[in-house]
Amino acid sequence: MTTVATVSEGTDSPYALSHLDALESEGVHIFREVAGEFERPVILFSGGKDSIVMLHLALKAFAPAAIPFSLLHVDTGHNFPEVIEYRDRTVAQHQLRLHVASVQDFIDRGLLKERPDGTRNPLQTVPLTEKIRTERFDAVFGGGRRDEEKARAKERVFSLRDEFSQWDPRRQRPELWNLYNGRHAPGEHVRVFPLSNWTELDVWQYIARENIELPQIYFAHQREVFQRAGMWLTAGDWGGPKDDETVEKRLVRYRTVGDMSCTGAVDSDATTLDAVIAEIAASRLTERGATRADDKLSEAAMEDRKREGYF
Repeated sequence: MTTVATVSEGTDSPYALSHLDALESEGVHIFREVAGEFERPVILFSGGKDSIVMLHLALKAFAPAAIPFSLLHVDTGHNFPEVIEYRDRTVAQHQLRLHVASVQDFIDRGLLKERPDGTRNPLQTVPLTEKIRTERFDAVFGGGRRDEEKARAKERVFSLRDEFSQWDPRRQRPELWNLYNGRHAPGEHVRVFPLSNWTELDVWQYIARENIELPQIYFAHQREVFQRAGMWLTAGDWGGPKDDETVEKRLVRYRTVGDMSCTGAVDSDATTLDAVIAEIAASRLTERGATRADDKLSEAAMEDRKREGYF
């Protein structure tokens, strides 16, 4: 009788993938799956850490060939200069095509109005959905993760959006055994989230392992900030500070990067990847819960925006 050796499923197996290898493998698989199923995919790329990791996975998925997708950034006009510089440098380095949907352009055309609080993050939905429609993108990669916020925890890896780019959680499809259903009617599209199963700590550990360059805004640095609603915001032309708000220079870093008007810095002396990882491991708040004012507008702020077509 022939004896067949079996490989243990435990962590001692010589064939077992590490946690980060498994997440990377899943992300690469998702990119390749979309390339095979869709005609006009696009990657949302802001220069933030999650979109940077997402682009890194895409580069791995198709190397040594070029990425078969273009990039899309919804520019609020209130972005951090360091992040925009990183975005443009990355696009040039990898010879990618970048589509920009400008919130300022829609304001100038009278299609959007400035909010009284000065934040433009909630205004991104219309430029985003209009660009998806005019460019006929049928799959849009986003860097959302389930650990960020409870509305994002509801979302599948392949998230169907209707002809108005709206999200209905009741239309979410099962994804058993990592089988993804990309079927959609004309006018509809699918939002794809390769980092769904990652945590903030996973992202940083992967950045450290892969030696991925980031904008320096993610590391502790001296910055002029002022306090509003319990957050340290960057002073700028977007509408801050007000007369009763005092600007001071503090040692801070950013856990997440969005619009300057709604993204708060955290006090930190973490100037290295190891220090950032240790800081995050000890934190009990997600980066959005701690530093994003747009998520604090209401209890269901994120879900309401997602239903309207937000990321």
